[in-house]
Amino acid sequence: MPFNLSSPNALIGPCDLHNLESWFEREMTLLKTPAERRVLALVVANLNNFIRWPKEALLLWPGCDRVAEPGKQKYFSYPRHLKHLASTAAIPLDTRANGPAVLAFRRAGGDRPNRYGSSNAWSVHHIYSGKFPYIGKTTTLHAAKHPNHFTQSAGLVAAHPVADALVDEFPFFTWFLRAHAYTHFGYDPDCAFSTQVDEFGFVSDRSCRVVSAA
Repeated sequence: MPFNLSSPNALIGPCDLHNLESWFEREMTLLKTPAERRVLALVVANLNNFIRWPKEALLLWPGCDRVAEPGKQKYFSYPRHLKHLASTAAIPLDTRANGPAVLAFRRAGGDRPNRYGSSNAWSVHHIYSGKFPYIGKTTTLHAAKHPNHFTQSAGLVAAHPVADALVDEFPFFTWFLRAHAYTHFGYDPDCAFSTQVDEFGFVSDRSCRVVSAA
């Protein structure tokens, strides 16, 4: 099934890294209902209750992506060294489409709380999902399709179901999280906050740990 990445709305102005909360309030001014603004403001004011971050920037499986053959679902067979990493951390392996990203998030110290009305845990979400290009740009990274970013923990969050819906709906909430990824890890694959990044999307004075089979 193709991704629906189009959006009729975009950012009003560039992120203010020095005062993200005020920038976020300005972005919300175009919303039609006060109720929407209240929900978003509440989530942002209590972000740790809705979003969980990994503890480190970790590229777990270089060369791995989620691109499936046309008409097929993608399932993964993990290499031996990743089976060992998962076993030592008591992390169950999931062979389904987002399994490697979930393993990367967990192995990087990310926490996935249990849901209230489901037996599942919070979703692990790529904040760079190919949707909502930055101001002045026509495209944005689709991490799931890129072998240097699909299992990059710096671009992953565990999201409460409410926040998971907001990420896909509001460009400014997505960029609020992307700005935090830049602040926390120096991760800026779109070069929205910097002019140059390395092959893994990090600014010059920051880096990620890359897991190799060796």
